Amino acid sequence: MYRLNSSMMGLRAKFNLSILIAFVVGFGIAAIVLHGVVIDIADDQVMQNARIMMTAANAIRKYTAEDLVPLLPMEHDGKFVAETVPAFAAQTNFKDVRAACAGYTYREPALNPSNLSDRAQDWEADIIRVFRDDPSKQELVIKRDTPTGPTLNLARPVTITEQACLLCHSAPTAAPAALTASYGSVNGFGWKLNETVGARIVSVPMAVPLRVARTTYITFLIILVVIFAIIFLILNLLLHYLVVTPVKRVSAMADAVSLGDENVEPYLKPGNDEIASLSVSFNRMRESLKQAMAMIK
Repeated sequence: MYRLNSSMMGLRAKFNLSILIAFVVGFGIAAIVLHGVVIDIADDQVMQNARIMMTAANAIRKYTAEDLVPLLPMEHDGKFVAETVPAFAAQTNFKDVRAACAGYTYREPALNPSNLSDRAQDWEADIIRVFRDDPSKQELVIKRDTPTGPTLNLARPVTITEQACLLCHSAPTAAPAALTASYGSVNGFGWKLNETVGARIVSVPMAVPLRVARTTYITFLIILVVIFAIIFLILNLLLHYLVVTPVKRVSAMADAVSLGDENVEPYLKPGNDEIASLSVSFNRMRESLKQAMAMIK
């Protein structure tokens, strides 16, 4: 009897072990795949924000160049009017965005700018050189770790495509006097037509989208574990009532018959499954054995 019961416990243990192994494998695959999915979603969200900012900057540049420049003088009280420069207008407008949304920046750095505040930092200079080395590349996306967290940077080249731009940047002698008076005659000159001199770079922080992605990821994994626990419990209950209990009844009847008990009550499991067929077959064998013993007596 002990041997039969221990074998039934072994059946339950093997079943549970198989389920656990299947869950661990499936859970691991789901965790890896989901992690990539939530990170991609976070990247897409940040990229969408970056493209919106770049589009807004382009709109400001276009409005300045087409609508404001014809109306504004290039010189006022002997000083250069920086508001006539589309890059200045775009960057100035986005200072308010940066004040309201920490980490969101828009810059137009150049390797040789008139205003030294626009001089490219090392990582920005690397981006500009990529555009200079490969004129066919019109967009570059890089991720950087900053003191405030990871940021996604969307960059596009600034290339001199109009002769009018060279009025202020070809040579100091050709530049407006107000420009050289404001910024000097050393920086911002020597530009050439069709030359990539800088880049437009939008920087968007990734900390918040990554935090949301991480929370979503953990929540999904918890839900997955809870679902597995419920399924595991249901399967164990079904195993107990549909398999273990009927087999124990058949085993107990077999033990009694094997010990010579002729008054064993028959057990027929309801249904048409395999265990029900087993109980019918065993009862038929029990009756045949009982008749055989009676004939011998």
